[in-house]
Formats: sequence, structure tokens, C-alpha cells
Amino acid sequence: MSPVSPSGARVRAGGGAGTLPRRSLLVVSAAALSLSVTAPAALAAPSPTTSPTATPPAQMSTLGGARLGMPGTQVNLAPGVPVLPKGLTARSWIVSDAESGQVLAAHNAHWALPPASTLKMLFADTVLPRFPKDTRYKVAPADLKGMGEGSSLAGIKEGVTYSVRDLWLGVFLKSGNDAVHVLSAMNGGVRRTVEDMQKHAEELQALDTRVVSPDGYDAPGQVSSAYDLTLIARSGLQKKDFRDYCSTVSAKIGATEIRNTNRLLAGDSDVPVYPGIAGVKNGNTTHAGATFTGVAERGGKVLLVTVMNPEKHDHNEVYKETAKLFDWGFQAVGKVNPVGELVPPRSAAPAGSTSGASPRQSPGTGGGAGAKAAASAPAAGSSGVGTALAIAGGLLVLLGGGAFLVNRRWPLPDLMRRRSRP
Repeated sequence: MSPVSPSGARVRAGGGAGTLPRRSLLVVSAAALSLSVTAPAALAAPSPTTSPTATPPAQMSTLGGARLGMPGTQVNLAPGVPVLPKGLTARSWIVSDAESGQVLAAHNAHWALPPASTLKMLFADTVLPRFPKDTRYKVAPADLKGMGEGSSLAGIKEGVTYSVRDLWLGVFLKSGNDAVHVLSAMNGGVRRTVEDMQKHAEELQALDTRVVSPDGYDAPGQVSSAYDLTLIARSGLQKKDFRDYCSTVSAKIGATEIRNTNRLLAGDSDVPVYPGIAGVKNGNTTHAGATFTGVAERGGKVLLVTVMNPEKHDHNEVYKETAKLFDWGFQAVGKVNPVGELVPPRSAAPAGSTSGASPRQSPGTGGGAGAKAAASAPAAGSSGVGTALAIAGGLLVLLGGGAFLVNRRWPLPDLMRRRSRP
């Protein structure tokens, strides 16, 4: 899969173009998630680049496993494991089990790239818990200053009073930079919010991430990685309000109805609603290209997929490639040996574990014993009626006994009755 040069014509910044029984799953911590995964501590993240013609670094962070620091496609091929789908053109992608944290396959997982509005997941995971959703706030003119030209907007107006819930709907559904800036003002300003987001990224061990703007608008040095965005989404999905907002198809802010720009959630002419989809966040800027992190459930399995900057610029390509990877992941989960893991936050890591910088690992280490790795090679192989899943229980991370305990309830709610179909 060759390096990608996003089209210079893209200038818009933003994301648009009953319950099941609770069950607990004990997930072994980063020290020993899977016997088939070598999971050394992370390398310090390489110097970030926002160049649209960059190629992946020869050596990247090895957080989550040495294979994840290798350029190219990483997957353990074996009898019974489906081949990866054809037509994957993204610079970077990752498929992981949201519950166990196993990384099923990845392509340049730690490549630090511009994230566009997928960075709003980090903004939400950082700021959302700080303000009750029924809090009301009157927008001051200064709150809307400093937004980048061509920003995606939710229609937030100065002098108007909004609930915090309305502002978050503007963030998640319309990818509104105006809503982000108002919430940042409530949080003490853009500078403080950026600092808070960076600290939270470090707590989550999202160490490829450098925050410059809270809304994900292109800025020099602002980067994240498919691995980091997946960690961030996994953390956010443990918060009920986060789950509710990211799974909402349409809503009203005042008298204005808005619709989610996540095409796998809301559908489009060339992209059907993905069966079992439940969020999370999309993005699109000049330097980032199209980016997306999604979560979906099927047959009791919950997967996270992140795709960054497809080289193919067809309409809704990022969603089409994400859907292919979801399809592959649901076929492969339980059959494929993982190539790495999603590490827990620092505060949930067991005592004595190391997750900081370490010497560089030799290429080829990690992964299942005897497994065949597909590295730096184009993928080949395989490619629902659903409505959104508002995940009302979700991943709840608890620290206990040196393990990462995930209690989860991924229900199939009655959204078909409560929300109009696309």
C-alpha cells in the first residue's frame, strides 16, 4: 500500500463529506494479554510530520507489541483465517477487539498522521465529564473566535443560550468546531483545553498524539495514529453520555434538526447503514484526508476499526474501507492470532509494568509463534439491515488484582422505533 497524497482540493475541515444481560470479561493486562503476542514497552514516538507525501517511518512506536511498530500490513495468516479484503488504500488502519484489546490486524498502526476531526474523540473524553449535560451557557462573541477557515459548523450563535447536551450533539453529529470552541471556553479556554487533552492522551498511553487545536483542524505538528485513536475511542465508549452522543443519528438543537455525518451510522446513497454500528467519529481535512474510527457489534463480539487517509478518493471511501475491515474482523475474530494489543491507561496498568520508552525492538519480533506475517504487502481477499446501537452499558474499566477488568453490556436498543431510518 503506497503512501497517500490527499487531494489539494479538499479544504473543508470537519467530519462531514431493552438490553442484553451484563457479562464480565477479565482481560489480562498489558503485561500478558496474549501468549501469542510479544508486547514490549513503547518506543518514544517519532518526530511527527504533516507532510502529505510522507512515507511511514522505518521504525515506529512498539507500544502494544513489536509488530505494531513495523511498517506495512501485519496479520497472522493461518489455515481458517480469512484473507484481508482487497482494495485497502488507507495509509494506516487497525482492527481490534474492543473487549479483549487484541489487535487482529494492522497497517502502519503507529504512523503519526494528521487526525482531522477524529481528534474530537479525545476532546470529548477529556472535557465531557466536567459539565452536567443540563447545564446552560450563553455564548459570548469571544467564544467563537479563532476557528479555522472552512471549519465544519453546528450553527452555534453568539448571544444564544444552549444546554451542554446541545453543544455535544453539535460536536458529535455535525463535527462542529463552533461547539468545540464554546465548550473549550467553558473549560477555561482553548489553550487550557489543549493542555488538558495532551495530559489525558498521555494518561491513555496515546503517545503518538500531539494536540495543537481541540477541534482537529489542521495545525503544524498536530498528529495522532490509528492505534492512538482506537485507544481514545475505547476510553470514550466507557462513558454513557459519550456512547449516547456518538450513536445518535439525528437530533434537534433548538428548532434546527441536525443529522450525523458518520455515513456508516446514518447511511448515504452509496453506503448503507452498517449492521451493528454504534459510532464513533469521522473527520476530513486537507492534510488528513478522510479519517474514521468506528465501533460495531455482531454475534456478541465488539470490534473497533480505525482508518486514516485512503489513497483512493472515491466518494465515502473511508467508510467503504472501514466496512470491509469490519467484515473481515467479524469473520476473523476467534480464529486469527493477534499481532498486538490495546494497552490500558496508565492508571489501570498493573504495578511494575513498563509502558514508557524502551530500546528499539528488532523487526520481526512479536506475533504468534510460527505465524506467517504479511508485511508491507497489498491485501487480498474478502469484503447489513441495521440501525445505530446506542451502547447503554459499555466498557467499564476497573482496576483490581493487576488486571484490566471490562464489564460490558452492549445492548440492542429500540432505536428502530425511536429514530427514523435513513
